[in-house]
Amino acid sequence: MKARSIKGNSTEEINTALQQTLANGFKPTQATVFISKKQDHAAIIKLLNNEGIAIFGATTNGEFIDGETGMGTIAILLLDINPDYFSIMADEFPGKNYREKTNLVAKKALELFAKPAFLICCSNTETDAEQLLLGFEDIVGKGVNVYGGAAGDDYSFSEQIVFTNSFESSRGMVILVLNEDKISIKGRATCGWNAIGTIRTVTKSEGNHVFTVDDIPVLDLTAKYGGIQNVSPDNANLILEIASTFPLQMQREKGDPVMRPGLLIDWSDRSFYCSGSVPQGCKVRFSLPPDFDVVDKVINAVEEMKTVEMPEADAVIVFSCAGRQLALGPMIQQEIEGIKNVWKVPMAGMFSNAELGRATGGNLEMHNLTTCCIALKEK
Repeated sequence: MKARSIKGNSTEEINTALQQTLANGFKPTQATVFISKKQDHAAIIKLLNNEGIAIFGATTNGEFIDGETGMGTIAILLLDINPDYFSIMADEFPGKNYREKTNLVAKKALELFAKPAFLICCSNTETDAEQLLLGFEDIVGKGVNVYGGAAGDDYSFSEQIVFTNSFESSRGMVILVLNEDKISIKGRATCGWNAIGTIRTVTKSEGNHVFTVDDIPVLDLTAKYGGIQNVSPDNANLILEIASTFPLQMQREKGDPVMRPGLLIDWSDRSFYCSGSVPQGCKVRFSLPPDFDVVDKVINAVEEMKTVEMPEADAVIVFSCAGRQLALGPMIQQEIEGIKNVWKVPMAGMFSNAELGRATGGNLEMHNLTTCCIALKEK
C-alpha cells in the first residue's frame, strides 16, 4: 500500500496538491478526508469523485497531516490500496437504534471478508457510540478491531457531518471496512492524564448524567479537588475548565481507566452530564491538570505499539480529542510530531468530539481527552 497526505486552506489548494500527487504517478483509490465546517465539503467530494477515489470523511475541530496542525483547513490521507481489500459503508440512525445499525454493517462486512476490521466516524452529539461498538462485537466477536472518532464542528457543538462519495448525514456514520487478511491494522487509545485522590463510588447516575459521587453532588466534589473558584452559573468558562482539566476517570476491571469529562451542568442539583455513560456504582477518580508527562505517555504508548505489534506501517490515522487541544495548548504540536516520528510515514488526523477504540489492555470503549493512533500495513 502506498500513501500520501495533503493539506490545504481551500478546495483550490487541495486540487493543486492532488493534481501534483497524481502527476507523479500515484493512483489513490481511497481518501480519508478531515475537513473544517468552514470549508466546502461538497466541492471536495466532487473533486475526489472525478478521480474515482472512495471517500471516508468527517467534519472536525481541527485537522493535521504529519506534524502540522491547523484549524479551518482540509487534511486528506490518500491510499493506493487494492479495491478488493476494502469497502465503504454508511447509514443513519434517526431512531437512535445504534447497535442494530452496526449489527447490519457487521453482517454485510462478513459477507465480503472473513476477518473484517472497521474505521468509523459518527455524527451528532447525542449518538451513543458505545452502542455502535457493541453492535460490531455482537456479530464479529470480542476481538474485532474497531477504531474511529466522532465528527466535530469547529467547537460550535451545533452540527457535525460525516460523508462518503454519495452520502452525508448529521445523524449517521461512515465506515471504512478493511480485509484484515490483507491489511494489518493496529491501534492504541491513550489519555495520559494522571489521577488524584482515592477511588470513589458513583452513588447516583442515569446513563451519562452523574448526580452524586460518594453521596456528594459531583460538581461540588470536582470543585473541591480542582480548587476551582467562582463555581456559579455566571462563570462562562467553568464547564470548559472542568471538561478539559478535571475530568472523571472511570475505573475498569480490565485495562486503563476511561475518561468521562463533564460537559453540561444542571444547576438545580449541581450534577453534570458526561461525554459517555457512567454507570451507578462504578468507581471513579479525579484528574490532575495535564503537563508534559501527558504528551510523553501518549508518544511512549505509540512507540510500544510499534515495537510489540506493528514494526512497520504504510500509513497512520489519528483521532485526538478536541479537549486535548484546549488543555495542552502548544504541547499538542509536540504530541502530533512525536506520533509522526514513530513510523515516519504519511499521516492524517483530526481533533474529534470522541475517540473510539480498545483501551490499553481492555475492551472497546468510547473515550474522551484521548489520542487514538491507528497504523495500517498491507501484508
